Amino acid sequence: MLNIPVIRWGKPYDSLETDEVLHFATGEPIAKVSQANGGIIARDMRQAHKARRTLREISCAEIMERLKVAADHYENGTLPLGDGTQSPDEFAHQQSASTGLPEHMCKGNMAKNSFVLRNMSQILDCLTRGLDLETLTRGYGIEERGVVLSFQAQASALSAVLPSNSPGVHTLWLPAIPLQMGLVLKPGPQEPWTPYRMMSAFIEAGIPAEVFSMYPGGPEAGAAVLSASERAMIFGGTPTVEQYKGNPRVQAHGPGFSKILLFDDVVDDWEKYLDLMVESIYINSGRGCINCSGVWASRHTKEIAQAIAEKIGPIEVKPPTDPEAGLAAFTVQGMAKAVWGMIEADLEEAGVTHMTAQYGPRLEEQERCAYLRPMVVHCASPENAIAKKEYMFPFSTVVECPEAEMLKQIGPTLVCTGITDNEQHIDALVNATHIDRLNIGPIPTSRLNWLQPHEGSIIDFLFRSRAVQVTEERQATL
Repeated sequence: MLNIPVIRWGKPYDSLETDEVLHFATGEPIAKVSQANGGIIARDMRQAHKARRTLREISCAEIMERLKVAADHYENGTLPLGDGTQSPDEFAHQQSASTGLPEHMCKGNMAKNSFVLRNMSQILDCLTRGLDLETLTRGYGIEERGVVLSFQAQASALSAVLPSNSPGVHTLWLPAIPLQMGLVLKPGPQEPWTPYRMMSAFIEAGIPAEVFSMYPGGPEAGAAVLSASERAMIFGGTPTVEQYKGNPRVQAHGPGFSKILLFDDVVDDWEKYLDLMVESIYINSGRGCINCSGVWASRHTKEIAQAIAEKIGPIEVKPPTDPEAGLAAFTVQGMAKAVWGMIEADLEEAGVTHMTAQYGPRLEEQERCAYLRPMVVHCASPENAIAKKEYMFPFSTVVECPEAEMLKQIGPTLVCTGITDNEQHIDALVNATHIDRLNIGPIPTSRLNWLQPHEGSIIDFLFRSRAVQVTEERQATL
């Protein structure tokens, strides 16, 4: 069994308090992880400025070259992990064993993270809209039109309190190192694997170890990281997002409530978009905030719901080692049953129809875990309570709503795929402030272009634009 330490600015620290990471199905211990306490975190965070100082001694361009090497180590190498090592196959097996995600999905997330590392220069070019990154290092630079511009760093390190259920979120903090920010991570209890492996890959590629801190622990550790950080990300449910709403130091990432809207000019041809809808709902076991949780149209909704149900309703639970496995386990005791109970209550409402009922029970309980099989629910009205719900498995409502009411009724939406050729509707979609990421045309909600910002721009979060004036002599040197 692996022993995984706390990392305090590059130095391993074995705590007296530890927590075991267990196999979700067998209960077998996989690793023993040291636990950080609030006092250690608060003390260490006073040294965060040293991490930024260290990284500013390496150019952004050089860091991004090293990240390409890190991508190869991360995806293909055998890397140090605690008091042992970890190969790529061991990583996928261990991550699957603790999170319940099928192994082939774990490997898919590895490829996604590696892509981001290999293409970081293009990604940052898009995130900064073509800014010379030397401007971020120096704090000011000059535009082509001869005007000085300035971006002031608002933190010395980016912190992130990470979840256990969605390994894909790690792409959101990866740009911190090439932006010359230290990295402080509080891993999810069941998913220490990605943060530690990524850190090892960075260090193997020549990124200084002293710019990383890793604080596994319980809720106290997460609260301490957020309290001591100048800029931090946290991932959680709607209550988490509401708790940090308006706090400029914390970027809270919650449910996506991503949707597909079929407007009247295309809805009669809905069969053309069936595979797109299925992919958006089902891919990655429905665990991402970018998975579709609602399909909206003014007509044909019962037929659309039935067709989606025929595709995903029969899908069975398979072992996580099966390359055909498409469903992830709920690894926390009682969670799947509680979720099913909430859904059952909503199914009692008038106008709500469970379209996948004919394909067998949705809740499948095992000795130490449970699964929820894919589910499609038809709503006769946007007023049905379940029409605004999102769950951590392949679940979607199909909502009947007049075209003129759709944008008013859909609510906050992380990814919206608006399928229409009507320029009036496209203009309304572009100007809808409750839509974050917009796909115009038949693009799955789950298919991201990584060369565009995702949920909240990390540049706007970490840097402040301000005015700086310099003498003509200094301006001439820029």
